[in-house]
Amino acid sequence: MAREVIEDSDAFVTEICWHYYVNEMTQAEIARLMNVTRLRVNQAIQRAKAKGFVKIQIESPFLPRIELQEELKAALGLRRAVVSPSNAAEYDYHKPVGAALATVLTERLATGEWSSFGVSWGLTLDSAIRKLPRQTHPDLEVVSILGGTARGSTLNSFGIASGIANVLGARYSVLTAPIYLSEGIDRELFLSQYALKDHFEKFRSLDAVLLTCSNVSDKSFLVEHGLPHGLTPEGLIKAGAIGDVLGQFLDRNGQSVSEEVDNRTIGMPLSQVLEIPEKIMAAAGPHKVEILNAACKRGLVDTLVTDDVTARLLLESCDTASKAAE
Repeated sequence: MAREVIEDSDAFVTEICWHYYVNEMTQAEIARLMNVTRLRVNQAIQRAKAKGFVKIQIESPFLPRIELQEELKAALGLRRAVVSPSNAAEYDYHKPVGAALATVLTERLATGEWSSFGVSWGLTLDSAIRKLPRQTHPDLEVVSILGGTARGSTLNSFGIASGIANVLGARYSVLTAPIYLSEGIDRELFLSQYALKDHFEKFRSLDAVLLTCSNVSDKSFLVEHGLPHGLTPEGLIKAGAIGDVLGQFLDRNGQSVSEEVDNRTIGMPLSQVLEIPEKIMAAAGPHKVEILNAACKRGLVDTLVTDDVTARLLLESCDTASKAAE
């Protein structure tokens, strides 16, 4: 019986062709780069020929986006960049990036390489859930890697971990704790509780993490509703903070601005995130350009999922920084 041909998206087919015809990579090299089989690469090339994508040059409406992705990879030192087209007239930086993340997640899970992955929380991940096709991965575990707040239930720790797991037909484990400990509570003693200790132990064996980030403004749900008593946006900015990843605030160089805040955060330490084999950051919006740059400098991003507006702003900021250094 003949093997069924996989029907890939036009964007995926175009990227295969870019590497094959422009970068002059072999099919085996492309398969390794994109974590797919060589057969799938060959099928994509044949489909491109049949649809007229490949003539003397690659002709596809996705080409400018592929070029943008390649530029982002080079500028930020990424393993992969995925850029979704945005609606400039009604700009929404959650929905298109959420849809792109859903595609990336589906592609990666199809390889069978992950047994567990960690998830942060936020509107972008909430949007991704709505775009994920129903799947069946009974041996997969979704692990929340950041505590939650009392507000925003659907986009919070429980809502994201359980929501993703439900669509994927997977198991899930929720970090049942606040984002920040109250002042004076001993972190080590708090985490020594059996359920939390067991949960934190799962961080060591994660195959991947899905991260988000935000700046220090009222556009950040964390800043607006999740900061502990005594910690203010003004104080964070004065300390040099330009945004956070997993509730831990960074400066422009990607370094922590407050060890005290880090020690009060109930979530995966960024030092441990660096050890995860695959780090996927999904975020967009002009207000997130600085923190995205900082996260990349820190080494917290292998794959960046963003939109074309943010991608161009990131490239402009890299170009400005390069000229300033000359």
